[in-house]
Amino acid sequence: MNSRTTLSIPGASEDPSEHMKLALVIPTLCEAQNIARLLGDVRAVLEPLRIPYEIIVVDDDSRDETGPVVAALAREDARLRLLVRKREHGLAGAILDGWRQSDAQVLGVMDADFQHPPKLLPELFAAIRGGRDLAIGSRYVSGGKLGRWNPVRRLASALARGMTWPLEKNARRVRDPLSGFFLVRRRCLQDLTFQRAGYKLLLEILVRGRVGSFEEIPFTFGRRLAGSSKTNLKVGWDFARLLGRLYAERFGLIGMGAGGPTAPEQRLFTSASARTRIDRARSLALLPFCSVSEPSPPNGNFREEIAAASQAAMAASEGEIP
Repeated sequence: MNSRTTLSIPGASEDPSEHMKLALVIPTLCEAQNIARLLGDVRAVLEPLRIPYEIIVVDDDSRDETGPVVAALAREDARLRLLVRKREHGLAGAILDGWRQSDAQVLGVMDADFQHPPKLLPELFAAIRGGRDLAIGSRYVSGGKLGRWNPVRRLASALARGMTWPLEKNARRVRDPLSGFFLVRRRCLQDLTFQRAGYKLLLEILVRGRVGSFEEIPFTFGRRLAGSSKTNLKVGWDFARLLGRLYAERFGLIGMGAGGPTAPEQRLFTSASARTRIDRARSLALLPFCSVSEPSPPNGNFREEIAAASQAAMAASEGEIP
């Protein structure tokens, strides 16, 4: 399975009018208890906007009734589509695969469990219509709230956010770079390659995308309506791989073309002692996701640590977004 995706849709032109088309992707995995109500609420808030839109539910082969529920609703509304992925799980890959199914000028994503309120969608789209390249549902700007998070989860989120700051350009440093609720203009992503594994696609868009302007719109992170969370240690590992890759690119340790890492980065690494450096750097990146004591800082050159972590990421995964 290709682990990186390039977004490239020939003929997807920018529409300067107020009738830009929106493609909203909703990834699902066993969300049968939520999805029908969510789709009803999403359609209810999009209808008054009088814009062309489509909702693409990307389901990772759920073992409950998620697929049949969406398929039944799709038969009644052509703007609702279902894409079922076999033998692959992962939020970023699901989002990218959904966006590839559309030629819309505005691409968006939200969760299926009501932690992202559908009522925010008109405000997000208004920001795009007003000229922004990126509109983010933010928990950290004034008016945004984390909801009923316990202190450990709040600390973990703060640590994860702090680890992203060196990656972002000062001119577009956002308060919530790990949000999973956002809209972005397609032109900002055209022909760029993104990592399919993990849950933090927005961070990669901020670092690698052609984003000239953004707006963060506050919301309160809600409680899951039904079902169970999909967050686990693998999410932390995927975040660590993404950080390693982005740090390596940001600080010139590897070159990144439209198709992914360039060949010269292969010469930065040797097998001797690489595993130790990879494990140390990975431990630092995994810290926000684990209830463990802080590991010792890496010895030697920090650039080497990041390069080693990046190589570990690339060894486990390599791919392209239409």
